[in-house]
Amino acid sequence: MTALGYTALIAAVLLVGAAGGYVIARLRFYGRGKPEGPTVAELLQRLVHTSAGGVAILNKFGDVVLHNPRADELGVIRDHRADERARKAAEQALETGEAVPVDLSPLTDRPALRGRGPAAVLGEVRPLGDGFVVVDTADESDSVRLEATRRDFVANVSHELKTPVGALALLAEAVLDAADDAEEVRRFSTKILHESTRLGTLVSELIALSRLQGAERMPDLTTVDVDAVIEEALGRCRLGAESAGIEITVDEPTGHLLDGDRTLLVTALTNLIDNAVSYSPPDSPVSISRRLSGDFVEIAVTDRGIGIEPEYHERVFERFFRVDPARSRATGGTGLGLAIVKHVAANHGGEVKLWSRTGTGSTFTLRVPRHGARTTDGQPAVEQPERAALPARSTKDSADGVTAVETGGVR
Repeated sequence: MTALGYTALIAAVLLVGAAGGYVIARLRFYGRGKPEGPTVAELLQRLVHTSAGGVAILNKFGDVVLHNPRADELGVIRDHRADERARKAAEQALETGEAVPVDLSPLTDRPALRGRGPAAVLGEVRPLGDGFVVVDTADESDSVRLEATRRDFVANVSHELKTPVGALALLAEAVLDAADDAEEVRRFSTKILHESTRLGTLVSELIALSRLQGAERMPDLTTVDVDAVIEEALGRCRLGAESAGIEITVDEPTGHLLDGDRTLLVTALTNLIDNAVSYSPPDSPVSISRRLSGDFVEIAVTDRGIGIEPEYHERVFERFFRVDPARSRATGGTGLGLAIVKHVAANHGGEVKLWSRTGTGSTFTLRVPRHGARTTDGQPAVEQPERAALPARSTKDSADGVTAVETGGVR
C-alpha cells in the first residue's frame, strides 16, 4: 500500500472514531441531562390540587377541564359541572378579556346546604386565552361572620347606651319639674344615681371586653392563689347578696395555685357570683367550690334559681344576649358578664363550662390551667372538656342516676 493509501486509511479511521465519539457523547449527555423527579406540568397540577382555594378551569363551552377537591368542597363544582354563576361569569370574562368577580356563596333557597358548608364563597374568573378561563375562589365565611358580628355589636351597644342616657334625660326633667317637692327630688335623684351607675358599669365592661378581644397584650401571668381570688370576689359580692337575702356558702381552702392575672380572674369570678345572686330566689343558697382536675383548677358557682333552657346554653355566652331581658334590666345586668368570663378563661388557656336545668338551678365552672401545667412547647396544657367541678350541692338525675352539676350563665 502506498503512502497515500495509508494516509487515507488513517483519515477514515479518525473520522469514524470522531463520529462514534460524538454519538456516544450525545447519548451520555441526554442520559445524564434528563431531570429526575416530577415535570413542571406535574408540579403545576400538584399546585392546583393542594391549593387552599377552589380552582377550576373551564373551556369556552363552560365545561370543566380541570378542578381541585377544594372546588367541590366550596360548591364551585357539583356533579362535574360548574356552578351556573361561574359559567355566566366565564362567558363575560371571555367576551371582555378581563377578570370578573363572582359570588358563589350557598343559596338560601337550597335546603340541602343549610347549616353546613361555607357561608360565603367569593372569587374571580380570569381568562387564560384560547377560550379557557380559571375560576379562583376562597372561603370568606370568617370575614363575613366577623363583619356581621361587628354590625350587631355596634347596634347592640347603641341600643344599650341609648336606654340609660334617655332615662337620665327624662329623670333630669322630672327633677326640674319637682324642684319644690323635696321628697320627689330625692326619689328622682335616687333613680338618676341608679341609671348613671348602670351606664358607668356598661362602659367599663365594654372597655374590659374590647381589651380582652383586641390586640392589647395580656398582662404578664403570675402565680395566683385560688383561695385569695375567691375571697376577694366574695368581698365584692357579699353586700349585694345580703341585700337580696342570699346566703353564699364556700368550701374549705385548698391552697391550689394557677398561672394567671389575678385582677382578671377576680373580675370573672365576681361576674359569676353576681349572676348567681341576681337569678336566685330570696333566702336560697349560692355555693362556691374548688377542686383540682388533672392539669386544671376548677371553680364552680352554683345557684338554685330559674335555670337555663338547653337551647340557650351556647347563646348565653354572646354579648348582650339575655334569656329574660325584663329581669336583666330589673337587676341592672348589662348582658356582658358571661362574655367577659369566657374571654378571661380563653386568654388563660382555659374555658367556662355550662350545664343547667330549668327549675333546678345553674352552675358556672371556671377552668384554668394549674400552676406549672405546661406542655413541651411552653403553652398552657389543654385537654378535652369534661363535666363541671362538683359544687357544694348537686342535684340527682333520677332518670339516669347520674349526679348532675347545673351550670349556668349571665342571662
